[in-house]
Amino acid sequence: MTQSTIPTVVLVHGAFADAGSWSGVIAELQGHGVPVVAPPNPLRGLAADAAYVASVAAQIDGPVVLVGHSYGGAVITVAGAAENVVGLVYVAAYVLEDGESLGELQGRFADSPLGANLRQTSYPVEGGGSAVEFTIAPEAFPQIFAADVPAEVTRVLAVTQRPLAGGAFAEAASTAAWRAKPSWAIVAGADQAINPEVERFGAERAGATVVEVAGASHAIAVSRPQEVAGVIREAVRAVSA
Repeated sequence: MTQSTIPTVVLVHGAFADAGSWSGVIAELQGHGVPVVAPPNPLRGLAADAAYVASVAAQIDGPVVLVGHSYGGAVITVAGAAENVVGLVYVAAYVLEDGESLGELQGRFADSPLGANLRQTSYPVEGGGSAVEFTIAPEAFPQIFAADVPAEVTRVLAVTQRPLAGGAFAEAASTAAWRAKPSWAIVAGADQAINPEVERFGAERAGATVVEVAGASHAIAVSRPQEVAGVIREAVRAVSA
C-alpha cells in the first residue's frame, strides 16, 4: 500500500470538545504514516455541520475515512454520503438512521447523567435575535465527560468546551451513509455522557464492526488514543485492500 493509496482520515469532534481532543490519536496515526485532517466542527446544526464536513472531505484528493466522536457520529452519518468517503468510524458516538434525530435515538434508552448537567446559554443569530446552546457545567465535566483522564487535563478541557446549538438535538438526519459504506464503532463502556446502550444499538443497527473498551469514559480519544487509532487503522487497511 503506497502513500498515495492510503485514505486520508478526517477526524470530526463532537459537542463540548474541539479538534485538539484528537491530539493523541493524530500522533498515533501520523506515526504509522496515515494522512490525517482534524477540521473544526461548527456545532451549529446537523445539516449545516454535515455540509461543512462533506465539503472538507470532497476537497481532499483521494479516498477519505470519516471518524466521528459523540455528536460527530451523527455528522459523519450524513456527511459520509460524499462520493470519496469510503468508510466510517464511530467513536463513543451517535449512529443515526435516516430521518432520525439525536433526541429520538436517545429517547429509546435510559438517560445518561449528561442531561441534568447541561448549562444553557444563548448566542446571536443572523437577522437578529438569539438561539440556545449548551455546555456541560464545569464542575460536572470531569465525571461526565472524562472520568479516566488526569484531573489537570480535565480542568483545561472543561474551560475549552465548544457549545452545541440546542436545535441540533431535534434535527433529523437526511441520510445514513452507513447503509452504503462499511463502518466501525468503538463503544466506551463507562460513558456517562452517552448511555453505552445507545452506542451499541446504533453500531449494531448499522452492521458496524464493534469494539468495546471497558472502563473507558466519553473522552476515550483522549484517554485511550492508541486503542482508538488502532481501530481507525484497521478501517483504513480494510478499505484500502
